[in-house]
Amino acid sequence: MTKLSYIQANDAAWLTFLEQIERVSPYLEHLKQHIEILKRPKRVLIVDVPIVMDDGSIQHFEGYRVQHNLSRGPGKGGIRYHQDVNLNEVMALSAWMTIKTAVLNLPFGGAKGGVRVDPRKLSARELERLTRRYTSEISHIIGPQKDIPAPDVGTNQHVMGWIMDTYSSGQGYTVTGVVTGKPIHLGGSLGRVKATGRGVFVTGREVAKKIKLSLKGAKVAIQGFGNVGSEAGFLFVESNAKVTHIQDHTGTIFNKNGIDLEALRDYVTVNEGVGGFTGAQLIADEEFWSAEVDIMIPAALEGQITIDRAQNFQAQLILEGANGPTYPKAEDILVERGIVVVPDVVCNAGGVTVSYFEWVQDMASYFWSEEEINERLDKLMVQAIEDVWNTANNNTCTLRTAAYILACERILKARKERGVFPG
Repeated sequence: MTKLSYIQANDAAWLTFLEQIERVSPYLEHLKQHIEILKRPKRVLIVDVPIVMDDGSIQHFEGYRVQHNLSRGPGKGGIRYHQDVNLNEVMALSAWMTIKTAVLNLPFGGAKGGVRVDPRKLSARELERLTRRYTSEISHIIGPQKDIPAPDVGTNQHVMGWIMDTYSSGQGYTVTGVVTGKPIHLGGSLGRVKATGRGVFVTGREVAKKIKLSLKGAKVAIQGFGNVGSEAGFLFVESNAKVTHIQDHTGTIFNKNGIDLEALRDYVTVNEGVGGFTGAQLIADEEFWSAEVDIMIPAALEGQITIDRAQNFQAQLILEGANGPTYPKAEDILVERGIVVVPDVVCNAGGVTVSYFEWVQDMASYFWSEEEINERLDKLMVQAIEDVWNTANNNTCTLRTAAYILACERILKARKERGVFPG
């Protein structure tokens, strides 16, 4: 994805969310009067993050934390480090978290954070200084009962460990529940790293059953080979599907007999991308979007499935591993063509679900096995996609609209019951 296309996508992300809210409005009956609350973030914080670089100079970075809606509980959402992060993108991501947690019926609201920085250009010490200063700037609005960050693009468990330590230092005691996605020995949860990809697989498997798509021999294309795309790919291969196309920022590769994911994972660990992998041939990036596959998994960044690309899709089933990968008008075309889209707000909710498990475990100081985590995750994901599927059938609408119906009803009922202060 080019820098320009990424900027265009994240600038449009908030408008995409607003359009999604407008589309669900006719289904909300008397709750419609409260829908304006979803069109405005509850709280937006923009902070300056100055750090001393290794060469002694001082550089300033812009950081954000947006709490979109807290009607159902504390905010929940990741922190993104990327050179093109902006406020519109963070607002949209926080709003999608509001919907996502409600679809899964988790006791959270939606939040998101970000710093406009290319983390690849920072040393480990500079990255730590950036994280600790950013944490200090947002520390008054985060906390286990306020807003709980997690990893996202450009951040990882080590970054979460620094956030936890910085926040805890300010409180005077260890607060493990301030973030999720932490290292295991700092109160992290088993199964968290693979959870989003696992959720993509589980929801995909369940919908494939409903549309009579056999996974045996099914061809899968994946955009993004990070934690989400790779784990989903491995699970589909275990179910006798084959991954024939993979795309990331370094190129697009293809093998009609199926790509050896074990070998590719080893290659990517060393080379930081799929480009140049000898177990598949390199093809033009745009060919990825017209690949003759059964299942397409966009698991990279938002704004990937455009109107032009939607017209050329060959897949029967799209599983949104990324947040906001499909533009609304592009989805209209997909629906007209009979292609089923499992929306991000349920498809990739495995990560926030296990983050919820981690938060619960931290609160109780009692931890579950990975088998227990996966069993609980699968149960919630299966129930969520069943609820969304039934809602879609009952309202004769898309799965995305159905997910928004469920989520908005839960959020707006909570808001109605809490009332408006002062009255």
